[in-house]
Amino acid sequence: MNESGEAPSSDRLATLVTDGERAAAIACLDRVSAAGPEQRKRALHSLRTVANEAPARFQGLVTALEPFLTDEQRAVRLSTAKLLVAVAESEPGVVRPAVAAVAQRLDDDGEFYYVRARCAETLGYVALEHPEAVSDPETLADLRLGLSFDEPEVKEKLAKALAYVALGDPERLRHQVGSLADHLDDESELVRYHLCTALVAIGCERPEKLATAVDALGGRLSDESPYVRGRAAEALAVFAESDGSGETLPELDGIDSMDGETPSFLADRVRFLRRLSRGEERAGPEPAELGTVESVRAGTEAVVESITSPAGDGECPHCGLALPEKGPPMCPRCGAPR
Repeated sequence: MNESGEAPSSDRLATLVTDGERAAAIACLDRVSAAGPEQRKRALHSLRTVANEAPARFQGLVTALEPFLTDEQRAVRLSTAKLLVAVAESEPGVVRPAVAAVAQRLDDDGEFYYVRARCAETLGYVALEHPEAVSDPETLADLRLGLSFDEPEVKEKLAKALAYVALGDPERLRHQVGSLADHLDDESELVRYHLCTALVAIGCERPEKLATAVDALGGRLSDESPYVRGRAAEALAVFAESDGSGETLPELDGIDSMDGETPSFLADRVRFLRRLSRGEERAGPEPAELGTVESVRAGTEAVVESITSPAGDGECPHCGLALPEKGPPMCPRCGAPR
């Protein structure tokens, strides 16, 4: 409450953050935490607007948001998690002080799964630029073990976070190759893509570690998704370059039966795999930057956008079910938002 006995307004809080009035913003957040649930939600929504426009303004403020992550209202916890994602996507370093609190929410099996999904996403963005902040054994175990037990929405964010950990520092997951490979047959295209991406990143630095994933990656060469097939081929290519003989690779016959409609993402990586499996040099018709951590980092966001964009008018972007023009907000087959 302020001196007049009224709860601080959401506009006032947003203005303080925007203007860089850090001490006053922290004090205002403390008062907001004691206000009613609707006021708490409005305040957090107002901060989302600031986060989208000026995420760096949250420097030094994220620890003041931690109490809202354990708020009694699920909507408040979810709004807080979404706010942290918005900040971390552009300014991951700003969120570092709150990593422990975010990881605790992820670790809570009783938490609403959308909250846990957003927490995993936040950790992933931080890990991409600051892998050491998210690489303690407990957090990595939570990310990895959740692939077996969590809701699909959470698993996608967990896999994304693991891919970002690997892209931030491939050494962090070099001992987890087998565990990642165990989930390459997940129902979710995004989970399969992110895990293949993580394996490519690991293989770029430690190709010999991919030996335990060769069979699982080989199974993805016939994946229905061209992006999963492409990343699997890229991972096998960096392994083949290290292995030399190519004798441990899976059967490659048929994977290059491509036509004019084959996406270049897949075609380039299939050619890359076939050439390196024959012991040839990297230089070839495909892009020279294939099989590097830098190229994977640069291209992953565009691939995810392609995977998650609608497949066509009136179709569910997740499962392809034909949907009526006017219908429920959720797909009746897979339950994903329209």
